[in-house]
Amino acid sequence: MTSVQIKNEIQKVLDQVPETVLQDILDFVKELQTQSPEQIKLANNLRKILSEDKGLLQRLAQ
Repeated sequence: MTSVQIKNEIQKVLDQVPETVLQDILDFVKELQTQSPEQIKLANNLRKILSEDKGLLQRLAQ
């Protein structure tokens, strides 16, 4: 996908998002601007691990 296509897809999704979460999305995107590519990659990897191991983490928490 090109940058323009990605931005168009983001806009389509944003048009469907409830207004109550738009500020949170804006804050998140602004936060991404201040992070280095390494920090973003690390956060994405951690998010992926947590989502993949959600069941295991829930069992460990009990």
